[in-house]
Order: sequence, then C-alpha cells, then structure tokens
Amino acid sequence: MTVLLWIVLAPLALCAAAVALVFLIAIVRGLARDVRTDPGAGESAARVAALGLLPAERQHTDLAGPRPPDLTVALAAARAGDWTPAAGLLDAAAEARDWEGRAALCERLADLAAEEDGWLRAWEEARPADPGAALVRARGTVFLAWNVRGGQRDADTTPEQAEGFRRVLARSRAEHTRAVALAPAEDPSPYVGEIWTALGLGLPHEELRRLWHEVAVRAPHHYEAHFAALQYWCGKWCGSAELATAFAVRAAAGAPPGSLLAALPLVSHFEHDTSDTTDADRTPEMYAAVDALLADVTAADPAHPRLPEARHLLAYYLWLQDRHTEALEQFRLVDGYVGALPWRYKTDPAEEFCRARDDCAGHVPGGESLPARDG
Repeated sequence: MTVLLWIVLAPLALCAAAVALVFLIAIVRGLARDVRTDPGAGESAARVAALGLLPAERQHTDLAGPRPPDLTVALAAARAGDWTPAAGLLDAAAEARDWEGRAALCERLADLAAEEDGWLRAWEEARPADPGAALVRARGTVFLAWNVRGGQRDADTTPEQAEGFRRVLARSRAEHTRAVALAPAEDPSPYVGEIWTALGLGLPHEELRRLWHEVAVRAPHHYEAHFAALQYWCGKWCGSAELATAFAVRAAAGAPPGSLLAALPLVSHFEHDTSDTTDADRTPEMYAAVDALLADVTAADPAHPRLPEARHLLAYYLWLQDRHTEALEQFRLVDGYVGALPWRYKTDPAEEFCRARDDCAGHVPGGESLPARDG
C-alpha cells in the first residue's frame, strides 16, 4: 500500500516542484530586472537626445574627428586613380613648413596606399624624384607591414604573418632612406615614419635616439613624432613604464601651450595602467595632468590635425574623475567619431564611447547650454 501511494504521489510532487521552480525563476528575473534598471535611465536618454548626440551605430570607428574637405577630395581622387590632388596637398604643406600637417596628410594617404597603390605608382612614374611620393611610399610600406601582421596579439599571430611583417618592415627602412634623401632638409616627416619601423622591428635604443635627434632638430614639438616615440618606449614594445613616463613628462614639461604634448603623460598612464578601479586616475598627479591637457587643448589651433585625438583622451579622464560637465563638453566636440585612444582599444569602441558620454549627460542637468559640437 505504501509503495502504491508513493507511485501515485511522486508525479504530483514533481509537478508541484516544477511549478514552484517556474515561479521562483520569474521572481528572480523580475528582481534582477529591477536591480539593473536605472530610475534615471529614461531621463538620461531624453537628455542625450535633446543634446543631439549620435547613437553608437552612427559613430565613425576609423577617424578621431572630421576629415578636412581637401583631404577627402584627395583620397577620393586617388581611389579613382588621380594622384595630383594628393601631391598638391603635400607640396603645399612643405611650402608652408607645416610639418605636423604634412605628417598627418602622409598618414592618411599611406593608409590608402597600403590597400591600393595604383595611383601612387602612377605618381612615381610621372615624378620619379617627388619627395611627397617617396614619403607616402615609405609610410605606406609600414602600413602594409601591419596589414600583413594583422591586429591580433603576438600569441595569435601565425609564424607566416610574423615573418611577412618583419620582411616588409625591413623593406620600409630602405624606403625611408630614399624619402630622407629627397625630402626638404628641414622636413622631419621621413624620420617620424621611421620611428614606427624601429618600433615594429624592435630596433635598439641607440637607433631610436638617432632618429629622435633628427626629428628634434627639425620640429622639437611635433605631436606625432612624440606619440610614436612614446609608443616605442612603452613596456609592450621596446621600453618600460618608467622609460615611457619619463619621456612623456619631459616632453610635456618643455612644450609650448597648444602643442598638445600635455596628452603624453596621460597616454603613458593609459598604456601601463592595469588596475580595475579608478583610484589610479584620481591621484593629485592625475588631476594635474588632466588640467594641463585641458589648458593645452584650449590653447591649441582649432585646425591642429591631432586636436580631436587629444579631446577624446581628455573626455575619458575627465569622465573617470567625475568631472561630468567638462567631460561632456569634450564628448560633444568629437561626437560621431571614436577612432582614437582610449576607445580604439576597446572591443566595441562606439558602445564604450557612448556609455561614458551618456553617463556624463545623465549627470549634467541643462547640458543643452554647452557649446555645440563641431561638424
């Protein structure tokens, strides 16, 4: 009788337990949903919309800021096989002794040349000794090497990719030597490109110091040159946190207002910070570094090609320091573009940018009174 009773009651007990489990799961999910819901989320979203800020899917992931119209034209012409607008831009930059602008132009043109160089070959055939073409070829060879390697970690790079990377980079040394020979004597651009070659090949410190001397006597406050050299001195490449920080602090201390070199200590901090809290970002030294970059950005020429990059970094650290009003102003000025530190190191740059930006917006009532974004 007892056995029969268990046979009858056991299925009923199991059904009751299953129903209870379903209700328990529903309750837990409801509680979790309540925990995750920010009571101010709707208000924050409305404020973001009122500010005219763009959603993640409309953020440009390859650029730090708007591309100059003349460069846009030159790139489109080059894709169509016409190299003359690109040559004209580089010639004009050399004539104006705008070495910062010339290096930035070269970077974008070289990136295109690494993908498709038919237009560059036509340029080289038409003007065999053109310094601009030689400069783009040298820097384009560096970009090509990185394309061969891919963007994955060393552990995930195949032996074939690593060997191809080093082979192409080695070729870039000869290309840079030719670019130096053809360039105007005061142009640092070929040496700036060669720093990236030294980094990739792991050339000794003495070689980097030789290149740095050539840059410094021509353009002592050149932003891209400093950024490239700082990457070389980082622990993940050819130096250490101590060497990188010393280089960054020294460069920032001796730079004139508006050079944007105040960004370097923050770049070095970002590259070497392995903590999982914001404590390291809220020290007196870090507050001073952020203030220094804020002043540097304010003093910079609005046409400085690296200004958007500095604004991205500034917005990030202002946000980490809960300086939401100041951060939101910087976020608005670069909104629509996320191709810069720190976002480009993230798995989803646009999502991370918007998360930080929107958090700032949620803390700044009346944000509509801030200056409108550029572009």
